[in-house]
Amino acid sequence: MVSILIVEDDASLQFLYKQVLLLNGFTIFGIASNGMEALELFQKHPEKPDVILMDHRMPIKTGLEATREILALDSSAKIIFTSADSSIKKEAFALGIICFKDKPFTIENLISNIKKAVNLK
Repeated sequence: MVSILIVEDDASLQFLYKQVLLLNGFTIFGIASNGMEALELFQKHPEKPDVILMDHRMPIKTGLEATREILALDSSAKIIFTSADSSIKKEAFALGIICFKDKPFTIENLISNIKKAVNLK
């Protein structure tokens, strides 16, 4: 099963992502409310998530900061960036993300992007 780390500070979006991903056959690796929690979860577990859904605007550590640090630890990490702030899209891609989702986006499109990231059909 494909495991997903959800990094999102909005509790309602955390819940929505979790429910939608579970209904579509994915497992939840963990949920982080900010970039610092995401980094700690990523470092703590020897097995890594297959995909990370990363929000940008979060307290303590932004999505860009967390992405930079996670990819420094593991350059093969697959990060799908989710943000309503398209001004950081170029910077996020330069860090090494695999996909940028402009909020709002459709669930179907998100599932499709996750499947592409892990080579599922």
